[in-house]
Amino acid sequence: MTHRPAILIMQRHLAPLTAFLEATYTVYRFWEGPPVEARDDIRAMVVAGEYPIDKQLIERLPNLELLACFTSGYDGIDVDWCRARGLPVTHAPGVNHEDVADHALGLILAARRQIVAGDRQMRAGGWTADVRTITPSLHGQRVGIVGLGRIGTALARRVEAMRMRVQWWSPRDRPADWPRAASLLDLARDSDILVVACRADDDNIGLISREVIDALGPDGLLVNVARGQLVNEAALIAALKDGRLGQAALDVFEDEPTDAARWADVPNTVLTPHTAGATTEAVQGMLMLLMQNLHAAFAGEPLVSPVTDPSPAS
Repeated sequence: MTHRPAILIMQRHLAPLTAFLEATYTVYRFWEGPPVEARDDIRAMVVAGEYPIDKQLIERLPNLELLACFTSGYDGIDVDWCRARGLPVTHAPGVNHEDVADHALGLILAARRQIVAGDRQMRAGGWTADVRTITPSLHGQRVGIVGLGRIGTALARRVEAMRMRVQWWSPRDRPADWPRAASLLDLARDSDILVVACRADDDNIGLISREVIDALGPDGLLVNVARGQLVNEAALIAALKDGRLGQAALDVFEDEPTDAARWADVPNTVLTPHTAGATTEAVQGMLMLLMQNLHAAFAGEPLVSPVTDPSPAS
């Protein structure tokens, strides 16, 4: 009988992967207890990219051959540290960026056209003959995109088709069909809607600072479909309560799951539970890449989607 490779799944929300993996591999789940007795058998670790890797645990797994990131983003993974130890990292690029862009557009529509607020108003009996909600048109709205990677580019095409104007900024310039702002502050000042779509790392925590939020202003809308730590959440909440920022539409948060009580009295918000990239098709694509990378690693074949650039800049 052939010995089946052992795999360790790290995060509880990845538990559904067990059903797909256990037909081929021996599967351990970290939240059920550290696999002390199996540490010599574990050859791959499956992780979600937004969570910091457990370096001490990795160093206690002598036969670990692969760190398989189920998601596209890998900002929680110290790729250089892994590379120095000869541990390859894979991820799922190019799978869900179109879906994230769709969701970002949905957040813009929901906030600007007051779709969620209108639903609540109707259900509460607030629609009467003398009440009429007037919202701004999207035509001519200036959309600033922070990070023009796959998500940012896909969103730019969508909002342009809806007659909005596009600018963007990231630390690195690149050829683009839209003008690049001189700085993030300039982008915020010149935008009606600011969308955060860049990767996160240790150097850009709190990138969307109080200063950036104030530059966006009392009529501005901040949308975040990237990572929660990119936004100074306390400054954001304070600005919304003070009226220094007009609206926020968020799919990601500093701590996840976020505490509902934190947002209970925060006005002018549309909130979704980190679902922008979580479509059936995207998850199937991630699963396919995960299975292909695991097979390649254990067969001694080239990895299908290795992380080749540790830089998280977008």
